[in-house]
Amino acid sequence: MTQKTWRVMKLAGSLQLVLLLALASRAAGLNIPLEVEQLPTITTYTSGPIIALPFDNTVTVRCEAIGNPPPEYRWTKDGKNFMPPYITTNKTDHTSGTFVLRKQHIVQFQGKYRCYASNKLGTAMTEEIELIVPNVPKFPKEAIDPIVVKEGDPLVLECNPPEGVAPRQIYWMSFNLQHIEQDDRVSMGSDGNLYFSNALQKDSRQDYCCHAAFSRIRTIVQKTAMTVVVKSLKPDNEFPDSSNATEAPPVRKPGLLLPSGVQTEKVLLKGEDLQLECIPEGFPTPTIKWMKMGDALPSRAKLSKFKKLLTITGVEEKDQGKYMCIASNSVGEAAHYFDVIVEDPPKWLTEPPKSQLTVTGSDVYIKCSVRGNPVPDITWRRNGELFRDEPGNYTRVLDDTVVIHNARAEDSAVYQCEATNSHGSLLVNVNIMVLNMAPLILTRNYQEYAVILGRDIIMNCRVFSSPPPIISWFKDGDAITVKGERFFALQNGSLQIIGAEENDSGRYMCVAFNTEGNSNITAVLDVKDRTQIVDPPQNVQIISGTTAQLMCQAEYDRSLQSTFELVWRKDGEEIPLSPEENSRYVVNNRMLQIMNVNLSDQGMYTCIARTGLDEEHATALLTVLDVPDAPMNLVISEIKSPRNIFLSWVPGSDHHSSITEFIVEYEESQWEPGRWRELVKVPGNLATAQLALHGHLNYQFRVYAVNSVGPGPPSEPTETYKTPPAAPDRNPQNIKIHGHLPHQMDISWEPLLPIEHNGPGLEYKVSYRKLGVDDGWQEHLVNRPSFVVTNTPTFVPYEIKIQSRNSDGWGPDPKVVTGYSGEDVPTTAPRDIAVEVINITVLRVSWTPVPPATVRGHLGGYNVHWLRMRNLKNPNKILNERQSLSFHGKRSHAFVPGLEPFSEYKLTVNVFNKKGNGPNSDPVIFSTPEGVPEQVPILTASNAQKDSILLVWGPPLETHGTLIGYLLQYHLINETTLEMVDSQVKNITGADTTQWQLQGLKEGSLYRFHISACTRAGCGPPLAQESNTITPEHLSPTPAVAPVHTLPALLNISSYVSDTFAKISWTAREEQQDSQLYVAYMNNRDGNWRISEAVNISQSFHIVDGLKPGTVYTVRLMTKRLLDNTSIFEDVIQTQVKGVVGLQNDFATQGWVIGTMCAVALLTLVALIACFVQKNKGGKYAGTPPRSQRQDMFSMEKVKEKEDLHTDMESQGMNDDTFCEYSDSEEKPLKGGSLGSLTGDDMVGDSTSRDSLVDYAEGGREFDEDGSFIGEYSGHMHRGSVSEPNGPSSVKPGSS
Repeated sequence: MTQKTWRVMKLAGSLQLVLLLALASRAAGLNIPLEVEQLPTITTYTSGPIIALPFDNTVTVRCEAIGNPPPEYRWTKDGKNFMPPYITTNKTDHTSGTFVLRKQHIVQFQGKYRCYASNKLGTAMTEEIELIVPNVPKFPKEAIDPIVVKEGDPLVLECNPPEGVAPRQIYWMSFNLQHIEQDDRVSMGSDGNLYFSNALQKDSRQDYCCHAAFSRIRTIVQKTAMTVVVKSLKPDNEFPDSSNATEAPPVRKPGLLLPSGVQTEKVLLKGEDLQLECIPEGFPTPTIKWMKMGDALPSRAKLSKFKKLLTITGVEEKDQGKYMCIASNSVGEAAHYFDVIVEDPPKWLTEPPKSQLTVTGSDVYIKCSVRGNPVPDITWRRNGELFRDEPGNYTRVLDDTVVIHNARAEDSAVYQCEATNSHGSLLVNVNIMVLNMAPLILTRNYQEYAVILGRDIIMNCRVFSSPPPIISWFKDGDAITVKGERFFALQNGSLQIIGAEENDSGRYMCVAFNTEGNSNITAVLDVKDRTQIVDPPQNVQIISGTTAQLMCQAEYDRSLQSTFELVWRKDGEEIPLSPEENSRYVVNNRMLQIMNVNLSDQGMYTCIARTGLDEEHATALLTVLDVPDAPMNLVISEIKSPRNIFLSWVPGSDHHSSITEFIVEYEESQWEPGRWRELVKVPGNLATAQLALHGHLNYQFRVYAVNSVGPGPPSEPTETYKTPPAAPDRNPQNIKIHGHLPHQMDISWEPLLPIEHNGPGLEYKVSYRKLGVDDGWQEHLVNRPSFVVTNTPTFVPYEIKIQSRNSDGWGPDPKVVTGYSGEDVPTTAPRDIAVEVINITVLRVSWTPVPPATVRGHLGGYNVHWLRMRNLKNPNKILNERQSLSFHGKRSHAFVPGLEPFSEYKLTVNVFNKKGNGPNSDPVIFSTPEGVPEQVPILTASNAQKDSILLVWGPPLETHGTLIGYLLQYHLINETTLEMVDSQVKNITGADTTQWQLQGLKEGSLYRFHISACTRAGCGPPLAQESNTITPEHLSPTPAVAPVHTLPALLNISSYVSDTFAKISWTAREEQQDSQLYVAYMNNRDGNWRISEAVNISQSFHIVDGLKPGTVYTVRLMTKRLLDNTSIFEDVIQTQVKGVVGLQNDFATQGWVIGTMCAVALLTLVALIACFVQKNKGGKYAGTPPRSQRQDMFSMEKVKEKEDLHTDMESQGMNDDTFCEYSDSEEKPLKGGSLGSLTGDDMVGDSTSRDSLVDYAEGGREFDEDGSFIGEYSGHMHRGSVSEPNGPSSVKPGSS
């Protein structure tokens, strides 16, 4: 601190802003910060008594204190030191004075406890805390003899209820839990006993049970039942049940069963309830009267229990005195006196003495002013130890006052004053701190303060010292600047600035000093710009159910950005904003959105722009437009007649959108009860409607309003309004005339609605006559809405009219309509049929229309029928494929689509009406020209050499003409750019050609091949395939030097085909038994290949399952799981159509079964001999296939095939699928198969479909050197059977 500043402080009296904070040495209360060493102060403790209930698992006894150093705790129990079993810890990890007692052994801890909190300066203590562990209440087990009493004598049934946790309630009940009836003769006393002023015979019973209920521990206990026998007073019979005759008991003067004696002293505490009880005995039953000697009973006095109990609530000292109860009957009276004494436990006269902070050398007075009745005894302690007066000492104890003269630091202690009388005690801890200390500023140095421009700010300077300090404030080191009307020094040392200005920003110094020294801190003040709403929300009207948007943009001091928030309130309540998606309130940047607005959202919305220092408000009114409320007070009044009425109503609220119209609805209970229909609309500025009603109905009406938002809810319906019956108001409408039969006319109409009947007995009068003929009207009365006129000419016009009537009269004159009688089928056929072939599938047909008179009805149009008789490719096969098209209306030509190319057709035309078709015209025969073929189903490139590749393909499924050959295009491809370098075209003549060896190719090059099938009409779409020629180093070695991993061709490969599966069989050579192969198959429609898992060759077959019936597949056997051009075997198969089954012959019933079995045995023997010879010679097989050069770009899908790996070991023999090879397993029939064979229909197909596997086998077809099958393919093959022996055909391997 500078010398100038110190000088200024000494001259503080001349400064306008200096705070002189002089606290009195005897402060009202001691508030020493914990940073300063101080005596312990008990802040929390459990006040007694503590009652440990049976269902409490633990009991916690609390004692918490503060002090510096932190206090340590000790406990006493019944005046002796006590170590608690379970001690908790407080937040600062110091051992707490609180301990917990467990339920198991809590009885041993019953007693009176006191807590002591000590540090080096002193000790504080608590009042005694009594822990009560009540026993579980129960009645003793005892055998109670029957109580015998004479009639008229008094009787007392003792309950003696056990002690327990209050409150305790006593009940006298019977075995069946019925309360014992009580009255002025029989009543229960406050001690629980049941008192009988005089016993009567009806009191005899065996089930007097006393029950004690303890609600706090949820326990009810029952005493052993008592039996009471009341003896009769009849002179000649001692027992009451010997005779029904009874004698009245003798009269007896009153006495008191409770209380006993003449006088009772009643001592109670002020504020308690006084209860005085007198229960009399005598006969007749005495009555009770109460009085207070020398005074009247207080107004608070109440009598209960049949006037036997006097209660005065909240007794005071003036209620002391003598009270008397008098019991009286017709023969006398008895009295009892109560001496009531009201006493008081110790209480403070004003307030307990306060702790004090003083300086050395001062005098300290501690006065403990209490009152009580009896007068309390006062005991003084110092730090928990008894403290008595010692004459000559500077510290004196004078009854209720302690005086410390010329106090020293060692006099600092906790002084305890305890006042006690017979009703309780009071204890107070008084901390006396004798301390001289220089100022200690507790506010943080360089504390930063921020204030909004124009707002008030308080900068703190919290100081502790002894004696109290003088506090001064300076700004920028100069006290002169801290002055003026805006600066105020507060009593606690803080500085308040009113209406902060921009130049108030800066550093402020707080200086505190006393006789012991001085201290100072610096405070930094920053004056901020205030928050302003520059774009407040605007009043808005919004339709219910839509989204409302309220904008609010604010500007604020950017240094407060971290604390800035935008809050919205509705009608003063903050809007709950939830991050959940279903929340109706969304705040996005500066906008509040309210989703799905309803009427409850209407109100005043306040935008609050808030920072940590200030906030600004802006308010807008949100008005919700909603549908109108329901109209009210509907009133009906008649105008001209009961069917012409006037309806009025009171409109409901329009919810801020004008009503545009009212809708009046009705409901009638006779025909459609519960269904409301619209009756009339009324403009929104009216509240009345004139209604025209139907007769003979019970109406109810309701009204709803419509505004720009929509229709509102309907009103409550009116009372039922009945209309009288009347004639119909209209005739039927929508009359229809039909002629379903040639000599008949059907008339139908739309009947009147039930509510339009206007009365009972509704009928229709049907009138008709021929049009243009002067005939009279034919009339009929009907109940139904239809009528049939018979024996009419065919298709003749008629006039018809229909009139309604009921029991009250006819409807208005009807209108006349025209219709025709029944139709008949046409009689003539179209002539001059001509056809013009537009293209291979479309035809134009023309004809001469029939005369209208022959149509005999309304013209419907013309039918064109055509029959495909044969395919010109196979003219001997009759097809008979029929089709037809209808062309409506009057016309003379039509176009017929969807014809098949290269076919012969027959065509006819007929006319039709509603009745049916006329005769067909003369047929016309014509043919469609040839078309181009479909795409070939498969193209493979194999046996690649350095300058040649073998192409194999299948013929198209549909040729659409006579196949004349194929167009082969092949292109040399640059494998880097994939561009075509060179292209060649080859015309292949011969419809039966399905393979071609391309020569003169460039070695080691990529080629793309396109093959198209051709007829005389042209070539079809091409199918593409790619393959590489090979270089010399990749040529396959000869069989003699073939690598170990190559697989020679298998023998006798065959296929058996059913509707949903195919079985591929083969014969393996001995050196192939441990090798593997893969079976791949492709649906030729989608081009997707599927490859099986590895199959062991020794298995001799593989089943391809999950095929589609009637579908063409390509099958390959391969040595690798890659779709390249190298395969052991490749074939095209077609599955059978579902439902085709073989003719199953019953072998057991055929006469030739024995001969067949003999023939099979002979053939088996021959086959074995032939196989043995062939085995020794060595079978021929195809050469080793070349390595794969390019992986096909097909999509592959892995499937798991079902394989039957088990063989029938009991029937080993020849394999029917293997010729000239012996097999160690026989193929078992497949699941669902049949032992019968198919008939000759198995080979059904076109005459050109002659290239099945059987044909190839019989014609000596072979496999090429690479194992690929070479042969023709027909798209209409039907081969194989359900049973295996007749299905597959063998294919012999070719020579290498």
